[in-house]
Amino acid sequence: MKQKVSLVLSGGGARGIAHIGVIEELEKQGYEIVSIAGTSMGAMVGGIFALGKMKEFKTWMCSLDKIKVFNLVDFSFSSQGLVKGDKVFNTMKQFIEDKNIEDLKIPFVAVAADLLNKKEVVFTSGSIWDAIRASVAIPTVITPIATKTALLVDGGVLNNIPVNRVKRVEGDLLIAVNVSADIPPTNAKTRQDEASTTETLYQKNIRNFQIQLHKILPQDKEEKLGFFDVMNKTIDLMRYHLTQLSLEKNAPDVMINISRESCGTYDFYRSAELVEIGREATKKILDETRRKNDVSKD
Repeated sequence: MKQKVSLVLSGGGARGIAHIGVIEELEKQGYEIVSIAGTSMGAMVGGIFALGKMKEFKTWMCSLDKIKVFNLVDFSFSSQGLVKGDKVFNTMKQFIEDKNIEDLKIPFVAVAADLLNKKEVVFTSGSIWDAIRASVAIPTVITPIATKTALLVDGGVLNNIPVNRVKRVEGDLLIAVNVSADIPPTNAKTRQDEASTTETLYQKNIRNFQIQLHKILPQDKEEKLGFFDVMNKTIDLMRYHLTQLSLEKNAPDVMINISRESCGTYDFYRSAELVEIGREATKKILDETRRKNDVSKD
C-alpha cells in the first residue's frame, strides 16, 4: 500500500516551479498525494496537479525563455499593480480547463489575503482559476482581485506555507515544501554564458534602451537597490519570518527546503533547472528520513 501524503506548497515566485520536481519525485518513489494546499506559486502548481494537468504545465513552463516570459507580461500601469496577469492565465486556459475546486479528485486549498477586511481567505470551493489568480497577486506587482466586499492579494502576505489549511486523512504523512528557505543554494547553475551567446537583437535593443534611459535619468550612485529589488526583498523577508512562525506552530512530518537564493523571483525562464532543484532536494530529504527511521528501528 502506498504511503498517503498531505502536501503543502509555499509561495516564492519562480522558485515555486521547484514544486513540480518535488511532486514528480514523490510519485516516482511511490508516495500517493491525497490532499494539497498552497499559497501563490504553491497554489498554482498544487492546483494544476489537482486538475491532473501537471505534464502539460511542465512542458509549457520549460519552453519559456526570457523573450517568451517578457511577452506574457501585460503591463497595467495601474496604481494597484504593474501587471494584469491576464495574458498568462488566458494562455494556460488554452490547455488547462477551469473546474470547481469541490469537483477535483483530491481536496485542494488555495490561500489569499483580503486587504479590505484584513484577513486570510481560504478557497475550498468555486473556480480553481479564480482561487489561483487571487493567491498569486503579489502586492504592487500583479493587480489584486476586487470583489464587492474584498480586495484579494497574494496569500504569502499572511500565510505563505499553509500547513494549518491542508485537509488531513488518516495515516497520512504531512510534507511541507518551503522554496524560500534561508539555506545555501544547491545545483543553481549559472546562465550567464548561455545568456551572452544567445542574446537576440530584441534583447540588445531593450538593453540599449535601458542604458540610454539611465543617461537621461541617472541613478543615485549611493543607491544599491532598485524599486523591484526593495519590494522583492521586503516581501521575501516578510514571508520568511511568517513561515518560521507557522512552522513552529504546525510542524510537518517532513520538511523539504529549497534555497531562497536558487533564483530570482521572476526567473521563470529557468523552469527546467528549478524542476531539477526540487527533485534533488526531495531525493535528499527522503533518503535522510529513511536513514533516521532505520536507525530508530535498530
